[in-house]
Amino acid sequence: MAAKTNSDDTDSQFYLTADTFFPRNANTGLTFDDVTLATQFSQILPRDTVLDTRLAENLELHLPIISADMDTVTEHAMAIAMALKGGLGLVHYNMTEKQQLKEVSRVKNHVHGLIQEPITVTADLSVGDVLELIEEQRYTFSTFPVVDDAGNLTGLLSGSVVKPSYADRRVGDAAIPRASVHAVTEKELEPDPIRVADQFFTDHPGINKLLVVDDDNHLKGLFTLSDVERIALEKSAQFKPARDGEFRLLCGAAVSATRTQAGELDRERITAHVGALLERGVDATAHGHTQGVGDSVKLIRDAFPALPIIAGNVTSAAGVEYLADCGANSIKVGQGPGSICTTRIVAGVGIPQLTALYVAAKGAASKGVTLIADGGVTKSGDIVKALTLSHAVICGGLLAGCQESPGDIVEISGKRYKQYRGMGSLAAMKAGSAARYGHNAKDTTRKIAAEGVEALKEVSGSVDSVLTQLTGGIQSGLGYLGATNLAELHDKARYLRISAASQHESRPHDVIEVKAGN
Repeated sequence: MAAKTNSDDTDSQFYLTADTFFPRNANTGLTFDDVTLATQFSQILPRDTVLDTRLAENLELHLPIISADMDTVTEHAMAIAMALKGGLGLVHYNMTEKQQLKEVSRVKNHVHGLIQEPITVTADLSVGDVLELIEEQRYTFSTFPVVDDAGNLTGLLSGSVVKPSYADRRVGDAAIPRASVHAVTEKELEPDPIRVADQFFTDHPGINKLLVVDDDNHLKGLFTLSDVERIALEKSAQFKPARDGEFRLLCGAAVSATRTQAGELDRERITAHVGALLERGVDATAHGHTQGVGDSVKLIRDAFPALPIIAGNVTSAAGVEYLADCGANSIKVGQGPGSICTTRIVAGVGIPQLTALYVAAKGAASKGVTLIADGGVTKSGDIVKALTLSHAVICGGLLAGCQESPGDIVEISGKRYKQYRGMGSLAAMKAGSAARYGHNAKDTTRKIAAEGVEALKEVSGSVDSVLTQLTGGIQSGLGYLGATNLAELHDKARYLRISAASQHESRPHDVIEVKAGN
């Protein structure tokens, strides 16, 4: 017992808790590579760790990784891929409001259980009309519910008859009549719609569509066999997709502090756009780093009391408390740590990321809000360190080379790269001015000094493969610290400041590296 006590005392002298370590290093700003985490006694296998995180009362992720709201990182393809792996994508706002609504809709309507507004046809059309509709809209399906002018279900047009040889036939004559169409009422789906639909398809082999009606036979939606099968398989997956209460993928959207020509917040425009995003099922809004961030958060909170709001960026406890008081649920921490951000060089401001996270965490604890580490992450070990003080991380550069990112691809000396730029770069600001505020793209008077650069990231494959690697690293980190989940990671983290030589020692050295690791 004495030996154990002595060893514990020795460890505690060197490997310090956050509340001891950071105040002791208060005169030096520290970032990820300045610090290492001490291992702890562990009975936890990495595969048994749980990475669920709750950012707000109604915003829970199964993977604490969020793709950045940057115009070379997150549009619908990235947001879909992130949600399918349990994370969250924040659709950027360097586009028109109409286009952002479309991007969010594409995420929310991607492979979900109940298609609530299925494409329908009417009995008076011809099969030829339906074929033209499919070609014009580029639909990838050919089976349609048939409804009358009042929205009542009258039949089902099967894809087997939607062929050129039947072009002259009326839909009403070619469709399966209502009496022969399988349908359930909304009440019959309660309390688990996916379980009911899955059981129906099991009991009726060969049928791949299930229509949903109300008590008055108005069409309310449909299930497809392929969608239900995919969702059923998720139950056995270690990291389940992030879905809302209606089994749709989670999606966030960035919102700008639009101003009138007089310089005032354009309250009507902001609330109208956020309201339209909510109608399309958006699960969170992220507010960028602007002068009116507090006023914007208050405006959105007053108009939409239940909407999760992510706001930032800050690097102080006071900043966190202010945004929390304004109504934000989760606060982004980070000013200048990103690989394409030049804020610290141009403006001379910004705090190294780990120190900023610790200071911000004190404010978050006092207000009961969550923190998101935004920027500076280059590897899975950085994510583990960030999660000791936060609840999730935002990644930009790590995901910018993925095939799902919207950046343009260029080839240089046989290697393929994707465009990646900071949202404070001149090109991004010009794009934002033209798309969001109606300014000409050549208008360079809005902001003189750029705080970001334009760069290239080597193409890195799919989001699935990148997140699999990052997830494995995070789980290993929790395993080494004996932490089952992120809450235990917060409690068990012990820090040690390391030297430049130690940083060199931490990486592959004295070898010729033939294949890069994580």
